Amino acid sequence: MTIAFYMDVHVRRAISDGLKRAGVDVLTAQDDGGARLSDPDLLDRATILGRVLFSQDDDLLREATERQASRRLFSGVVYAHQLRITVGQAIRDLQLIAEVYEASDIAERIEYLPL
Repeated sequence: MTIAFYMDVHVRRAISDGLKRAGVDVLTAQDDGGARLSDPDLLDRATILGRVLFSQDDDLLREATERQASRRLFSGVVYAHQLRITVGQAIRDLQLIAEVYEASDIAERIEYLPL
């Protein structure tokens, strides 16, 4: 696996747990002590750790879009709307991203799920 994920506080635990069982490197904001961080700080934290941020939060998606427009560096975001993807599909798609992407493939990008 080449991509490690940082899970936003809005991500269901079942997704994180399923990815961990599949061997994907996952760190949740809660486990990292970042449950109360603002969206910009969460994205900064993921970038510092060299992890791609997975979020289901529209506000965080806006923050990533603003960073793209202003050419501010970030490690990448994968976004899925909470009502448009199942837990199983999120796990499968994130596992696929972790297996086939390199960090440079997703840096400063937003990838939308489902694939």
